[in-house]
Amino acid sequence: MRTPRTEYSRCEAVVKTLAMANSHCAFTLTHNGKTTFECRSANTQTLRNSRIAQILGKPFAEAARVVELEGPGLRLHGWVADPTFSRSQADMQYFYVNNRVVRDKVIANAVKRAYSDLIYHQRFPAFVLFLEMDSKAVDVNVHPGKQEVRFRDSQLVHGFVRRSLADFLAAVTPADAASDVAVAELASETGSPHRASSNSGYQSPIQSAIPLRVREQFDSLTKLHTSGSSAPKPIDPYTRARADHTDESITSNDAQTPPLGFALAHLHGVYILAQNNEGLVVVDAHAAHERITYERLKAEYAEGTVKTQTLLMPVTVTLSESEADCCESHVNVLHQIGLQVERLGLEQIRVRAVPVVLGHADIASLLRDVVSDLLEYGSTERVKQAVDAVLSSMACHGSVRANRKLTVPEMDALLRQMETTPNSGQCNHGRPTWTQMDMQALDALFLRGR
Repeated sequence: MRTPRTEYSRCEAVVKTLAMANSHCAFTLTHNGKTTFECRSANTQTLRNSRIAQILGKPFAEAARVVELEGPGLRLHGWVADPTFSRSQADMQYFYVNNRVVRDKVIANAVKRAYSDLIYHQRFPAFVLFLEMDSKAVDVNVHPGKQEVRFRDSQLVHGFVRRSLADFLAAVTPADAASDVAVAELASETGSPHRASSNSGYQSPIQSAIPLRVREQFDSLTKLHTSGSSAPKPIDPYTRARADHTDESITSNDAQTPPLGFALAHLHGVYILAQNNEGLVVVDAHAAHERITYERLKAEYAEGTVKTQTLLMPVTVTLSESEADCCESHVNVLHQIGLQVERLGLEQIRVRAVPVVLGHADIASLLRDVVSDLLEYGSTERVKQAVDAVLSSMACHGSVRANRKLTVPEMDALLRQMETTPNSGQCNHGRPTWTQMDMQALDALFLRGR
């Protein structure tokens, strides 16, 4: 036994862990005759949101998004925090399998991979997730404390969690961030001053029937888009709205104002200041353009087959016998990701070709990492990660630099691109690309009452 305070904190952690998983039950915790934690039963999504906010705090509540995803015989639901709400340790990660809290390396790796392109290295995402599946497909009797499980098909589970979460996070745009009802509900239930978005009349550019056309404006911004057609292009509703307003006449209740608003100024050649319905938006122009360029490069790379280059001098890699067996049995998988290999001996593999963008990579180290993934998870993301690292570097060098003065049309074009780009809330290195200061926050700076 530890000190009374330590033992009590452990008891409290157990109660709160159970409370998150059993929203239909009310919980009361008393210590030395005093009630220290209490929550009522929650039968609606709003009350469940409120309970999570009560247990994990207002910051998590304001950063959380409700997840509801389904796959073959699998259902994943719960809450995930935005990548900008990353932690220095894995102290806010809760995963339940069939309502039983577990610690599982397959799941931990899958969630880490889903966030890998969005947060700093050595940082940890925050989440409360529930995986529901057939009880026959999971063995819960592999740990004395029932804290670990073994999946019958770990590759299926790993792939589903990683892909579904990655797709969910990629689909979150500034348009969603500006009008996320789930976040507003969580925050309001805990007394946060965060206001629900007034963009009720706003239609996301992704859903709009009128295509967004900013190519002429954006050509000067390192040519993100090119067009060979000389035909007149339709005017998007926000370009039209901008033309109908002077900077002084943009109103705070204009339903045509997009989520990131209209640009007002380029501060010191670094930050874009924009006005939207909520108040002031501040954008790191380089970080935002870097993410846009990076996502475009990834999309272009993914559209075709992986281009490979034959090595002038094939590389021979020495592995263990089991690793060499794994290579031999997964030759087709390796070929699909651009690695052409052949077995030379009991413990030797020869690499004859690699993806073009990885021509200067440490091939032996890359192959070992790939094989390690294949042995542990039945699949690998190592080549994709290595390719993404190269593309990220290319995007950084190809993005607008600090002190490059942007015109108002260029800044507006960048804002519109951010609203339709996956993961645009963070740059390639996990830093936030923009922040919102609503009128309440601005008033507080000057001690104004509203």
